[in-house]
Amino acid sequence: MGFHHVAVATRNVAATHAFYTEAMGFDLVKVEAAATDGGGWARHLFYDTHGQGLIAFWDIHDDENVPTEFEPSLSAGLGLPIWTNHLAFDAGDLAGIEAHKHRWLDAGHDVAEIDHGWCTSIYAVDPNGTLVEFCATTKPFTDADREDAQRMLTEANPPLKEAPAPTFHQAQKTVATT
Repeated sequence: MGFHHVAVATRNVAATHAFYTEAMGFDLVKVEAAATDGGGWARHLFYDTHGQGLIAFWDIHDDENVPTEFEPSLSAGLGLPIWTNHLAFDAGDLAGIEAHKHRWLDAGHDVAEIDHGWCTSIYAVDPNGTLVEFCATTKPFTDADREDAQRMLTEANPPLKEAPAPTFHQAQKTVATT
């Protein structure tokens, strides 16, 4: 069963909107606004991810219940590495990975790319400090994969593999002339 939507908070709704429409290619499809319990208000923005459900962002204006300064990153606010809590979207295939990578680079976002052996992923960071991923599964899962997954789940000291090396792609930075 797929997700209907995932919702997270943002501190900068304009930057978040620009990233998710321009860099990600998603469409804003619904915004709801309502009063909050603390006497403020909140806006809930929903973006169509084009066949992969919705992603939503909370733009909260409630000084009673929400601090004016909070860490919106899904990982940093918990003291975790950026790669821990992240948003991963299905790129479909390797052509989708290439298309999304070029879209990110063209929008001015640096990209990390990793071939994990069974999938290929690209990564960028959104305006909230959350790692965002497009991933394409490149080989089907086998019965042996499933058996290995069950064994690794309960292994007290699982065998460790070397982490795959990322390839970094830097966006062209343009310098304004006066």
